[in-house]
Amino acid sequence: MKSTISLLSLLLLIFIQSLGYAQVKNIGIPDIKNYKRSEYKGGTQNWSIDQDKNGYIYFANNSGLIQFDGLNWHKYSLPNKSEIRSVKIDQSGRIYIGGNNEFGYFQTNEKGILEYHSLSNSLSKKDKQNINLIWRIHIFNDEVIFQSFTKVFFLKNKKLTTLNAPHKFQFSFLVNKRLYFQDKTLGLLEYKHQKLTVLKGTTVFNDKEIWSVFPLPGNKLLYATLEKGLFISENGIIKPWQTEANDFIRKNTSLGGSIIKNKFIVLNSVLDGAVICDLNGKIIQHMNRQKGLQNNTILSSFIDNKNNIWLGLDNGITFINENSPFSFFDYSYNIGTVYASLAYNGNLYVATNQGLFYHPWTKPFQDSPFKRVEGTISQVWNIQALNGVLICASNSGALIIENNRVSKILDTKGYFGFKKIPNRENYIIGESYNGFSIFKKSSTGYDFLHPVKGFDETTNNFSVEIDDNYVWLTKNPLLYQAKLSSDLKSFEFIKKHSVISKKYKGINSLQSINNKVYFQTQNHFFRYSPEQESFFEDQNITKLFKGIPTINTLIEDSYGNLWYSFNESLGVLNKNKNGTFTKKQAIFSNLSGNLVNNYISVNTIDSENIFIGLTDRLTHYNSAASNTFITKPKAFIESFTFPGDTILTGNIATNSNSYTLPYKSNRVKFTFASPTYENQENVMYSYKLEPFEENWRAWSTTAVKEYTNLREGSYVMKIKAKNSYGIESNISQVEFTVSPPWYRHILAYLIYLVLIFLGTYIISVRIKMKIRKNRYYETIEQRRLYLEKESKIRHEQHELEKEIEKLKSDKLQIKILAKDKELVNNSLQVVKKNKVLNGIINKLKDIDTNILDDSTKSEFTKLHKSIVKEVNTDKSWKDLEKHIKNVHFEFLKRLKSQYPTISPRELDLSTYLLMNMSTKEIAEIMNISTGGVELARYRLRKKLGLNKKENLTGFLMSI
Repeated sequence: MKSTISLLSLLLLIFIQSLGYAQVKNIGIPDIKNYKRSEYKGGTQNWSIDQDKNGYIYFANNSGLIQFDGLNWHKYSLPNKSEIRSVKIDQSGRIYIGGNNEFGYFQTNEKGILEYHSLSNSLSKKDKQNINLIWRIHIFNDEVIFQSFTKVFFLKNKKLTTLNAPHKFQFSFLVNKRLYFQDKTLGLLEYKHQKLTVLKGTTVFNDKEIWSVFPLPGNKLLYATLEKGLFISENGIIKPWQTEANDFIRKNTSLGGSIIKNKFIVLNSVLDGAVICDLNGKIIQHMNRQKGLQNNTILSSFIDNKNNIWLGLDNGITFINENSPFSFFDYSYNIGTVYASLAYNGNLYVATNQGLFYHPWTKPFQDSPFKRVEGTISQVWNIQALNGVLICASNSGALIIENNRVSKILDTKGYFGFKKIPNRENYIIGESYNGFSIFKKSSTGYDFLHPVKGFDETTNNFSVEIDDNYVWLTKNPLLYQAKLSSDLKSFEFIKKHSVISKKYKGINSLQSINNKVYFQTQNHFFRYSPEQESFFEDQNITKLFKGIPTINTLIEDSYGNLWYSFNESLGVLNKNKNGTFTKKQAIFSNLSGNLVNNYISVNTIDSENIFIGLTDRLTHYNSAASNTFITKPKAFIESFTFPGDTILTGNIATNSNSYTLPYKSNRVKFTFASPTYENQENVMYSYKLEPFEENWRAWSTTAVKEYTNLREGSYVMKIKAKNSYGIESNISQVEFTVSPPWYRHILAYLIYLVLIFLGTYIISVRIKMKIRKNRYYETIEQRRLYLEKESKIRHEQHELEKEIEKLKSDKLQIKILAKDKELVNNSLQVVKKNKVLNGIINKLKDIDTNILDDSTKSEFTKLHKSIVKEVNTDKSWKDLEKHIKNVHFEFLKRLKSQYPTISPRELDLSTYLLMNMSTKEIAEIMNISTGGVELARYRLRKKLGLNKKENLTGFLMSI
């Protein structure tokens, strides 16, 4: 009962605090992003901050004007390279600055580059003397007012007027549409109708430097002085503001500050960072070097268009994501990796890798860290309140916590957590490193009874749930179904399930929803039916997770909200009063990658106080906070670069220009920016170049794109951004045209057309001339061919005639040879006849004529003389030789020329052989023996150089 009353008191206190503090929370610190000089490439000391309507942030820095678009930093220096002390931007985007003896404005040119225009140069020589530092710039009643210690300059309708300080100015302040100046002698002066009016009773500030003036309810004003603290004026009476904030400022010195929505005040200090207080002076947040700032000297502060805070430091720049429902407890609060948290008896307990820590709820969180619970110096996995007993599961064992110390060690084994046993009110079961143990409620909290036999596997990656019948455990890839015995000493049986559905494989998570155990696979939720001994799907729960990425852990908090994790990210289904659920997922994207795997910790105290464990800190989440921090981002094509030029399109207010590029500059580069300063590292971009690309490129954090070798034509580069909450910006675009190369220019095409017509005409004329010429040459050629053909015919006719003559000659020669042969044969017959006749003559000589009578003798004598005369008068053989030589004259001539040493006798033999006469015939003609013919043939072969295998007659015929 006592615990319940304490818890209700705690919740009421938190509720009252949250009503008072709205978006600025007193629990934890907001997310802080520091920017070092090496990042923004500027000097030390940032004295003034402002923001333009695009969302770009500008800083008055010692080295010049610093511009930041969320991704890129740009620095613009003054002509005299002096420091800048003040910056103010009007509605047109003109950036007014003030420096040392110099003031003017930056304005973008047609290329988007900020160009400086000096106003001080237009002053008269007298007014230009001793300008001093321009510390403040105000835009008031259509005037731009530049204030230095010695003078005030008024710019209106492009004309400058000057007002000298009555004595010496300190600073000026624009509050509730009223402009005040502090004079070192006269006190506060109000500027009205181009005159300064002294405010009565303000000379009390003559020995004080006022750095800021804030409006308070009831027409009160709050003055922040450098060293004297905070003062409040009410009904003309000025007095110290006796509050926590004043104590802080008096101790640490003030450099002014800024106001958030007229509800909270940011106070800069020299020595200890900055604080945020409410309008009653109660400090809600304190941010210093210990809490994450890179420097404790805050020179300036600024509230941007999303009510987040920018701090200009003595060395660096800091962004504070104040307008967020998240705040954090990190190392500065002694918090490491968080595995569980619990609000109990007025304390917030946090289980970490370094032990169990606690912090009282009733004590502010600004500066006091968490304290360690005595006796917990090792890994703590869980902290739970069971039956009014605070029990801790740690590496050191199961511990009972009382009065923020370990009062009792139940078991020295390491434990991961504890579960109530259904229908056994005084019993709990603990998950140890190697099994389970039973504990029983006692007067001292709990007592260890005994381990549960039958299961002794390591359980470091187990999920455990208990229903009325079974103890369920998941250990990839199996689901264990175990039943406790009635005496709780052992498991009666353990059954393993590898699947719970034929359609969906695997078991992704085990969870309890509305006191019922569910088994989840691929976002389909199943329950177990003891009667049917089978699993069945709960369609109602499954429908809730339609369209959600596959989850790996699900936790139901005390309000019935369903927290789930997926891909190291977190989401929640908030339960409404009517039982329906509302999904919130994008808001937690900033925590992605920082959740503790397999140990998702969500502790919901109420809608405004939810604690989430991370790998390096504890997160406080206020789900009831205004969602104004989730806004539609803006996207800009920050720069458009091509060879020879760069256009800062992000600086151009209405970028409706279309740029023309020469063809040699057809390599273009674009850089993107989105002035979204919270979680900038999670901002993604998508783009496409029309008509070069039909589809949008996939989302990526890459903020630069280059295209090369673009063809001539008109292009539109489109870009959109998506912030870490998944909200897309409107599309920004830049139009440009790539001119064609000279040889593809329209004038070139006209020239080409003229050249084509001219060429066609010239070619036509030349073709006609060519045709006429070709016809002439064709006629000549035809005549030539005719003559050649005629000549050829004549030649062929002549050759034919020669061939005919040759054939006739050959035929005649053949006839001659035949006649020669016949003649030779006849001659041979004559020779034979002569031989016969000679034989007869010889025989007649042998006849004795004396025995013959005279008449017979006379006849004998006549016969003898007649035979002798016949033989002597026969010249056929000589005629034959002469005829043979005449017929074969050419042969004999060729043979003699080739073989000069051949004898006449051998020539005769060659002729006879050519005539194919037999050896006997040759012997008879040559009047030698056949042996003599063979010898003569041998000698002839030798002289002709023939071997034995070569045919002599054939060789002679080839000559």
